[in-house]
Amino acid sequence: MNARHQLQLRLAPWALLAVSASWGLAFVVMKDAIVRQDVMSFLTTRFALAVLVMLAIRPQVIRLINKDLLLKGVAAGLFLGTGYIFQTLGLARTGAAITGFVTGLYVVLTPLIAAMIFKEKISKLTWFCVFLATIGLALLSLRGWSVGVGELLVFVSAIAFAAHIVSLSRWSSGRDAYAMTIVQLAACGVLTGSISLAQGYNRPPDVGVWAVVVFTAVFATAIAFMVQTWSQAHISSTKVAVILTMEVVFSAFFAVLIGGEKLTLQILLGGALVLTAMYLIVIREQK
Repeated sequence: MNARHQLQLRLAPWALLAVSASWGLAFVVMKDAIVRQDVMSFLTTRFALAVLVMLAIRPQVIRLINKDLLLKGVAAGLFLGTGYIFQTLGLARTGAAITGFVTGLYVVLTPLIAAMIFKEKISKLTWFCVFLATIGLALLSLRGWSVGVGELLVFVSAIAFAAHIVSLSRWSSGRDAYAMTIVQLAACGVLTGSISLAQGYNRPPDVGVWAVVVFTAVFATAIAFMVQTWSQAHISSTKVAVILTMEVVFSAFFAVLIGGEKLTLQILLGGALVLTAMYLIVIREQK
């Protein structure tokens, strides 16, 4: 293993942690925006803008999109887009807290899919970290529990997000991360856009919503998914799933910091468990 590859292995988890932070912040700033613009229209605008920005920055990347990358990028993008759509459908039928927890179950589903389909071996330490992260997610998210159509729809989104993580871990290596990201996001844009157009697309109504669209498109979509695609060429899908559960911790942190929500003992304990899981799976397994 050369020095460059060792450096990439060490940087990848922290790059994913930055992605989690951007998604946690996006969850807080989007709350008001999706009241003023319907969710499907918001997602369509977000993905379309992200693709346009990436193409404007590096238009020559089009030359790198061959048949192999196109097929795998579209497949990964459809998993991702399906996750967003079913999460949105579920959110409309159940509470935001339960939606956050059920979505976070991709931390359990990711190693299951990797083990069942690709025969990946999951260590006892990794399963313990998955368990800790799941309990932490429950403490951060749940305020009561009920199971209905909404929860089942969100669970489908968790399966799709897990499939997206596993697919990137299998397909990112040896392919240009920038090109792969553009194809994924374009697939998401087509998928959400077709639904939005069928329902009646509504453009962002004011400067405030446009500001949120630009932030989420550039930082929480274009940059974030490019970093995730690059990172997954260097670390396992299960590690990725555990690190990305930090999104819920960052969401709670920003909700308290800028959203005016109260910090409770339950939130502190949940955040501590997720942090512990991330520490164990990233730091301990690097030694």
